[in-house]
Amino acid sequence: MMRKTTRYILRQLVGPLLFITFGITGVVWLTQSLRFIDLIVNKGLSILTFLHFTMLLLPSILTLISPIGLFCAVIYTYDRLTMESELVVLRAAGFSGFQLAGPALVLAAIMTLVCYTFSLYLMPLGFRAFKDQQFNLRSDYSRLLLQEGAFNPIGDDVTVYVRAREPNGEILGILVHDHRTSGRPLTMMAERGALVRTPEGAKLVLFKGNRQEIDRDTRQLGLLYFDEYTLYLTEYFEGLDDRWREPRERFLHELFGTPQDDADHYFAKEMRAEGHNRLVSPLYCVAFTLVALAGLIGGEFNRRRTWRRIGITGVCGVALQGIGLTLINGAVNTPVLVPLIYASVFLASGAALYLLVDQGRRRTGAALATDPHTA
Repeated sequence: MMRKTTRYILRQLVGPLLFITFGITGVVWLTQSLRFIDLIVNKGLSILTFLHFTMLLLPSILTLISPIGLFCAVIYTYDRLTMESELVVLRAAGFSGFQLAGPALVLAAIMTLVCYTFSLYLMPLGFRAFKDQQFNLRSDYSRLLLQEGAFNPIGDDVTVYVRAREPNGEILGILVHDHRTSGRPLTMMAERGALVRTPEGAKLVLFKGNRQEIDRDTRQLGLLYFDEYTLYLTEYFEGLDDRWREPRERFLHELFGTPQDDADHYFAKEMRAEGHNRLVSPLYCVAFTLVALAGLIGGEFNRRRTWRRIGITGVCGVALQGIGLTLINGAVNTPVLVPLIYASVFLASGAALYLLVDQGRRRTGAALATDPHTA
């Protein structure tokens, strides 16, 4: 009987959990994706590449949304079971409040493990790939930032005009004005070319063109025809290996490890706070579930006070989430707040668990007191 009841309530919980979690995740993902829509409209990025690019954000979104989705699913499911008198029947059959809460706690434990998988592995992996791809897209001038029919500035001292761009990255009808050397501006024209990245740095390779330079002393124009000419642009393109990785891109051992450079030392507090956030975020699955259960199945059954219970439970959940976010943000500048991050979750979970157990004992005690066979 107990196993059948557990499986039944679990099935009732899984549907709303998936619907709410993926529904909210879809909305958040869509709003985040709109920030990069210009990559399609203005930069020529394909739809499939854009979808892959933005899908890399899903692990970080799911890490945040999953505990909230579980909280809403528990409230919805147990409220529906209460309104349809199913919980009343189970209580009359001898099920305690803690036994009725068992299926939700099992699901909370499963979701905690899932969230730890997201938080400790998939989120930094996805966000690292996202930032790497974003860096490459923003640095790929030949495909994205060299617009056809426009003068494209590269840094402050080089301007490139492109008549047309081929799908393979080759550019046609090129004019380059380079005034990096004070007093010696250069102008180059070429039939075709390409911007390539090499281990030595980025360079613009021009084919079939000429280089023009005016001598400052004689005021004479110097003209050089070439079949191939290389213009180095190393200072404008940071190498991928040189890019400092943000805290969200790092795995747990990197967040708590020894700083490797000056940037790591400067952002050490942010990295520590991110590491603690990774460890505590999945625990909200259990904390939110216990808060929802204490609010929905604790105390005496009364249909007229259902919305009041839901309102109070919702306020408690929002308060718990708000306190957690405040402590995480505060821990960046005030590391002494780190223990409070864990304390807030454990205290909320302990208080909710105490209400469930204590109310179950009171109900059992009241039943024994009114049982004539115990007299």
